[in-house]
Amino acid sequence: MRVVVAGGKLQGIEAAYLARQAGWSVLLIDKNPSAPARGICDQFCQLDILQDSNKLERLVKSADFIIPAIEDKAVLSCLDRTAHSVGVPIACDISSYAITSSKKASDRLFIEKKIPAPRYWPQCEFPVIAKPSDMSGSMGVKKILNERDLALFFDSEDYKHNDYLIQEFLEGDSYSIEVVGCPGSYVPLQVTDLEMDAGYDCKRVLAPTKLTQDQILQFQNLSLRISELLQLTGIMDVEAINHNGVLKVLEIDARLPSQTPTAVYRSTGINMLVMLYDLYTEGQMSLPPDPCKQKGVVYEHVQITPGKVETQGEHIISQAGCINYYQDFFGADEALTNYIPGSSIWAATLIITADDRSQAWKKRCQVIENIREYFGLEYHDS
Repeated sequence: MRVVVAGGKLQGIEAAYLARQAGWSVLLIDKNPSAPARGICDQFCQLDILQDSNKLERLVKSADFIIPAIEDKAVLSCLDRTAHSVGVPIACDISSYAITSSKKASDRLFIEKKIPAPRYWPQCEFPVIAKPSDMSGSMGVKKILNERDLALFFDSEDYKHNDYLIQEFLEGDSYSIEVVGCPGSYVPLQVTDLEMDAGYDCKRVLAPTKLTQDQILQFQNLSLRISELLQLTGIMDVEAINHNGVLKVLEIDARLPSQTPTAVYRSTGINMLVMLYDLYTEGQMSLPPDPCKQKGVVYEHVQITPGKVETQGEHIISQAGCINYYQDFFGADEALTNYIPGSSIWAATLIITADDRSQAWKKRCQVIENIREYFGLEYHDS
């Protein structure tokens, strides 16, 4: 089976990795000749999708499935139109994505439907978080401690040129869940635990979650309700924070996310891309078995610079250039990395699996120690 992945950054790495695990052949399309996902794909075509629709049509018409891994609305619309014109299924829900890609639009949904979420300033106290409405994840996020700093932010060029939301800053642990399906038939998948770096970028995913069964059920029901409200067809991930015992939704995205699908796959054996293919080609999914035994997984990003190995957010991978896939990488089961022997500056995503989470963490610590000792480095956890 041959699939086309459009976009070679973080979501493209995720799509290519999962497609590889499914045994599919992957053609990557990206206008950047050094797209990070290029090294883990079977074929690559440098293409500006918006500038050459004829070439795009020729490339995708022989594919079995198209997986968008990009967040540009114009590019997504072009991909969607092309896929439908040549009759190739595409993992894309334009209407749901239009809502979830705008923090303002998704927050309106939360308010109207009373979905637990952070309060807006000035109906909250400091500190607050400023988030660009049309950027995903941690991009552009700023923590503001007091009224003086907020006034300075309002006067900044950044604020004047971007559409920001200002909400209360919540303390607590973060969690993620994916939902796959169509109206009337949604499947919530495994909950994963997220850990952030100093810039609020996810640096580590752990599975299975430490939430209680009641909390897991609460999170599943919350995500199912949002899916039904959106009338989602495809995949959505929901990020929430446990604030004083209440799960509050921070962000929703109706597209294949990065990081968590691989952690879920390694913990449960469930491949979300295979579920999406079944959904878009058959109109339904065979329900994945409820795994009674979930393996422990640590999925973590590290950056190596002269004298130091440091755990950092996933932005280090998006900036690393072409990524390759390795097994048994300094003791990690798998790694996605730009490491070249002799290099003193490189980055890696470490994928570590064991029988349970505590053993996976112990194994992870040994991997970090192996890297630290081999290169003579100090370790820092951002």
